[in-house]
Amino acid sequence: MLIIFDCDGVLVDTEPVSNRCFSEALNREGLAWDVPETMRRLLGRSLKSCIAIAEAELGRALPPGFVDRLQADTFAAFKRERVGAVPGVGAAIDTLEAAGHRTCVASSGDLGKMRITLGGAGLWDRFEGRIFSATQVERGKPFPDLFLLAAREMGTTPDLCVVVEDAVAGTQAAVAAGMRVLCYAGAPYADRDGLVTAGGHLFDDMRTLPTLIG
Repeated sequence: MLIIFDCDGVLVDTEPVSNRCFSEALNREGLAWDVPETMRRLLGRSLKSCIAIAEAELGRALPPGFVDRLQADTFAAFKRERVGAVPGVGAAIDTLEAAGHRTCVASSGDLGKMRITLGGAGLWDRFEGRIFSATQVERGKPFPDLFLLAAREMGTTPDLCVVVEDAVAGTQAAVAAGMRVLCYAGAPYADRDGLVTAGGHLFDDMRTLPTLIG
């Protein structure tokens, strides 16, 4: 079985920091979304999709340099606040791989961001060469393109994949790809109802993941 992990909120505890930075950036442009609203609107989506959603809400294009400043501020916050791994995920990966399952990462984030976040959490090296980004496909989550790319590059088919997600958009993408999806809902911001509606099966503790996969 191939286990496809989302990155932010599943492997690394980055969502509160990254969405706070995004909220602050949007506030400077006159879009008054607080952190919970930013999460509700943008969680799990590619940066390209997030920008399109924000510009549609504003009714205008965001200024040149917006993305560069947002990424610089976000990466600095990751380093300053020492964002770490989601509790229990390292041991869960160890157990899964010892049982013969293969693993990879498929994230809406770009590789530069993941190098910082996964690297800071001590996870980049163990996934290197098996890390896929929404920048590699035409359509990000909630479309299935990224998960299908991961399966194809890993030499398997969707029916032999399990996706581990924490976002509604990612859950929708996994279901559209024809993959089983388990949704980590242990974070306080988890949209439990939305994840279930999207077709995910919830769990609250990463230590239980190997048992759920079987």
